[in-house]
Formats: sequence, C-alpha cells, structure tokens
Amino acid sequence: MLKRALSLLYVQVLIAIVIGILLGAFYPQTGAAMKPLGDAFVKLIKLVIAPVVFLTIVHGISSVREASSVGRVGLKAIVYFEVVSTFALVIGLVVAKVFQTGSGFNIDPAALDSKVIQGFVNQAQRDSVVAHLMAIIPDTFFGAFVNGDLLQVLFLAVITGFAINALPDRLREPTVKVLDTMAAIFFGVVKIVVMAAPIGAFGAMAFTIGAYGVRSLANLAELVATFYITSFLFVVVVLGAIARFCGFSIFRFINYIREELLIVLGTSSSESVLPQLMRKMERLGASPKVVGLTVPLGYSFNLDGTNIYMTLATMFLAYATNTELTLTQELTILLVAMLTSKGASGVTGAGFITLAATLSVIPDIPIAALAVLIGIDKFMSECRALTNLIGNGVACVAVSRWEGELNKEKLDKVLHAKHSDVATV
Repeated sequence: MLKRALSLLYVQVLIAIVIGILLGAFYPQTGAAMKPLGDAFVKLIKLVIAPVVFLTIVHGISSVREASSVGRVGLKAIVYFEVVSTFALVIGLVVAKVFQTGSGFNIDPAALDSKVIQGFVNQAQRDSVVAHLMAIIPDTFFGAFVNGDLLQVLFLAVITGFAINALPDRLREPTVKVLDTMAAIFFGVVKIVVMAAPIGAFGAMAFTIGAYGVRSLANLAELVATFYITSFLFVVVVLGAIARFCGFSIFRFINYIREELLIVLGTSSSESVLPQLMRKMERLGASPKVVGLTVPLGYSFNLDGTNIYMTLATMFLAYATNTELTLTQELTILLVAMLTSKGASGVTGAGFITLAATLSVIPDIPIAALAVLIGIDKFMSECRALTNLIGNGVACVAVSRWEGELNKEKLDKVLHAKHSDVATV
C-alpha cells in the first residue's frame, strides 16, 4: 500500500514540498540555494508550452470543417472570461471595503525606498495592456516560439489552423494526421519532464521559505489571510456554483487535478502545468476544440486569483496609506484592473507587475507603498496561481457545455472514479 502511494506523482510532490519547507526553515541559506532546481523545472515546462499550444489549437481548428464554429467558441470563451473575471475583481474590492484590510498601518510612503519597486514599475509600463495588444503580432513566424509569448503563439495558431482548414481534403487530412503525431510527441516530452516535478517543487519551496522566511508573513498576516480566505470562498461558492450548473462537484474536480495543484503550489506558476491541464480536460469529456482555445486563452484572460489580488491589494494599500477614495475612484480601479489584468501570464511575479501597472495610472494611491508587499508577494503568488488554475479548468468545462460538446457521461465516470490518477498525463 505504502509503495503504491509513493509511486503516485502527487504524493511525491507533496513530500518534496514538506521537505523543502523544513529545509528552508531550519537551514535558510541552504534552502535559498535550492532556487535553481525550481527555476530549471519551470524552464523545462516552458520549453514545450509554445509547441503544445500551437499544435493543439491548429489541430483543433483544422479538424473542424465549419470554421465558423471556432469563432463561436472563442467568442463564448471571451464572454465567460469577462463575466467571471469582473466578478472576481468586484469580490476583491467588496471584501477589502467590508473588512477595511490595511487600516491602522499608517504607512508613510515618503519613508519607503521607492527604488525597491522601480523595476516592477518599469516592467509594468512595458507590459501595459496597450503595449501587449500591439505586440500580439510577432516580428517573425518563429519569433513567437523563441520568445515564448503565449498570445503570439495563439495568434499564429489560429491563422495557421484556418489556413489548413481551407485546404482541399486531399491536402488537409494528411496534414491533420501529421499535426496529431507531432502533438503526441510533445505530450510525450511533457510526460518525461513532469517526472521531475518533485525536484522542482522541492527547490522552489525551499527557496521561498529560506529566502523570505515564515516570519515574513507575520507583519502582513491580515492581508495574506484575507486573500487566501477570499480565494477559497470564490472557488467554493462562485466556481462551485458554475460547476454545479454544469453538472459536477467542484470538490471532485479539485481532486481530479490534485497533482497539477501540488505542482503549482510548489512552483507558484500555473504555466508549469498548462500542457497537463489541457490533456486532462480532454480526458474529462471536454471537446478538444474547446480545450485548445479556452485553456491557452484563459491563461491571459481568465485569471481569477490575480483579479481578486489586484483589487484587494489596491484597497489594502489605500487603507494602509490613509488614502481616501471616492466611489468614482473605486469604480476607476475596477475599470483599470479589468484592462491591466488582461495579458498577465501565469508565471511567478506577474500578479505583482500587474498590480504595479494598475497603481501607475491611479495617482491617488502612492505607488511607493508597493514596497511593503514585496516580502510576502511570493506567498500570495501561490494562491493566485492555484485559483487561476482551478478557474481555467472550470471555464473549459463550462464553455464545452455551453457549446454542447461536453461528454457528460465521461465527465461523471472520470470524476467518480476511485483513483482518478489513471487520467494523469
């Protein structure tokens, strides 16, 4: 029994996380030195993300004779993302106002070192939504793969898929078979890379605890606790309601993707499991066409955890710096956050950069106050990534049901299986 349990990937990852926490807590310097292990694992995953996304989307579009259905799926996905993401932003804002998280800190921004956050501000300016939209078209076809820009890869995949779709059957059908074979090869690479997940999770967690320490949570425990509780309630109540409407339990779904959640917990990056999530959604009964569009698109447009964090943290800084905001200013925060949250990737630190982008266009809240969040952002990013991952999984199933291409019988069978690890990539 024990031997079988230890052979499961999620058990290995869980053990690695515990060992990493202990190493970082008792031997901080050694724990901090483990950072390259976590970074290397994330780099290995990112190595195959672009080709997996490209091949999956191209295969999905080129396999559908009615090209208009692809546009319909994309539109439905965008509508779903906007509604749920906006709801997440509102929840973060309302929770912050109700509990007035940050009140009593009396932070003087003038006493903070603004140089600490200047790098994030510069990055936020470079990654503004306008700049991101302007850069969706790569300089060269292969440039998108070299840079690893997911939106550029998505753009290329869509136009390539439509181009193949327009070919006569004598050319289209063999091309689709080649794409299917290439996708299988890259998913095989992913399967090999994921075997190193325990090492990556160990290194990332040991570094986090070793570099920042558990004590770094103490000073801002209220914000951290509020964010974690809010995210948990969002998953259980909001995403749970959507899941129930689609005919499944959110808790069974979380159990189904437990391995991916543990990997994300260790690496603080939802991108580290993107290929596995896509394959698992297909095995859950979601249409491959819907999976190929909604999951990659969701990594840029459906970041529920990041949205909750943005409005909650923004209001926290307002209260902490005794900045009075009018209703109009609060609505402005919502509108700005709706824009700046688009294009934020699922990698570690993206949420903090996006927050900096939001504050940079709201002069009422001193942007120098961001410095107080740097010490705990690594802990916040884990919750952001976990919430984003669950949100994208639920979105994929919801859009599949909306499109009428969800295999309900398969969904029930997989989620009610005694050992859902058989569906692991």
